[in-house]
Amino acid sequence: MHPAPSLIAFTVLSGAGFGLMVFLGLGLPAATGWTAALWHALAFALAGGGLVASTLHLGHPERALLAFTQWRSSWLSREACLAVATLAIMALHGLAALLGHRPPIFGALGAGLALSTVTATAMIYAQLRSVPRWHHWTVPALFVALSLSGGALLSGHGPAAAALLILAGALMLAHWRIGDGAFARTRSSPGTATGLGPHDTVRLFERPHTGDNYLTREMVFTVARRRAGALRAVALTLGIAAPALLALLPFGAWTLVPAVALHLTGIAAQRWLFFAQAEHMVGLYYGRS
Repeated sequence: MHPAPSLIAFTVLSGAGFGLMVFLGLGLPAATGWTAALWHALAFALAGGGLVASTLHLGHPERALLAFTQWRSSWLSREACLAVATLAIMALHGLAALLGHRPPIFGALGAGLALSTVTATAMIYAQLRSVPRWHHWTVPALFVALSLSGGALLSGHGPAAAALLILAGALMLAHWRIGDGAFARTRSSPGTATGLGPHDTVRLFERPHTGDNYLTREMVFTVARRRAGALRAVALTLGIAAPALLALLPFGAWTLVPAVALHLTGIAAQRWLFFAQAEHMVGLYYGRS
């Protein structure tokens, strides 16, 4: 799929923001007064900024409110509802912390909703049978692990951040290893896609369209193997290894800021690959084997 910048910004920023909300909801850090207000403002800026970025990918952003109406069947709609509920509860939690109180009910509920929102975001992709690389348990597991890793870094919990980053790195490798052969394991071909014949008997005579359309722009995208390998190295080095090492040092502002910056940069590379390497089944109608 085409790796739209809006989707990359959405998944990276909102993941970190909701991850930070999980830690704030659990009382980590246990701050009150204006310090707590600053922590909550950072979490809201990241999560809210990501959600706003997601609307830029809509053909009609003015219809975004319709996303809330299909929660019974759509993970996108569930994500929207959970995100609003999370922001509402965490706003009450932040207000209470500003006034010197930290009601456990708001914190626990907000943390659970934040984690559920990240899971719903991941399930938007993991539910798609038409993208075999995504249709696997590693997608929600990786999204949650990366969100919690970012939240741990942002909240200044070095040892927890290092452990979560190592877990996220292992899941990232598993996602790539399993995903690289996912399309081939489906045994799909132009023949199975059209119903015209067995595996190797149908060939494309000419493209369905003489020019580009929505499907070719959004769903049929190819990334060079060498480029993919380089970006995987960037994702592991900047997104996982470097911030994990910094997190194990005496954690202060001089390590926190570069650790967070490196982590978000590396995860942006991982998310670019996440979309760019997603071989959609519709590509079979455009000559992809």
